Amino acid sequence: MCLWDEVTEWDAQGIRLRAWNHASPTHPLRARGRLHALALCEYGAQAMAVHGGLLAAGEGGRAAAGVLVALRDVVLAVSRIDDLAGVLEGEAELVAASESSQQYAFRIHHDGRLLASGRAAAMLGGDLLR
Repeated sequence: MCLWDEVTEWDAQGIRLRAWNHASPTHPLRARGRLHALALCEYGAQAMAVHGGLLAAGEGGRAAAGVLVALRDVVLAVSRIDDLAGVLEGEAELVAASESSQQYAFRIHHDGRLLASGRAAAMLGGDLLR
């Protein structure tokens, strides 16, 4: 499942992305006919993963497999997002990184309004997924 449609900008410290799929009736995170705003945490986590992949590819490698292990300070400004027309815009900023973990701050906007913000941490390494 890939939730972001487009990377608009990225560098070593962060990434900006866009998505239009949140209004789709076939969205993979939709439940009972709605897409709860909690799904924005998955958008944030996927922004982290895309950024990590781009960084690794820029160094000629592949990103390590990772597992989301923590969400902190998550603030949701809406209860659902499937009723929002237009584009979601996301950004993730690398806060800390090591060989075994990454931490990011993320923000998701719609039409100039902050919908969600928080921090996410992932543990990295192939042994995590066995």
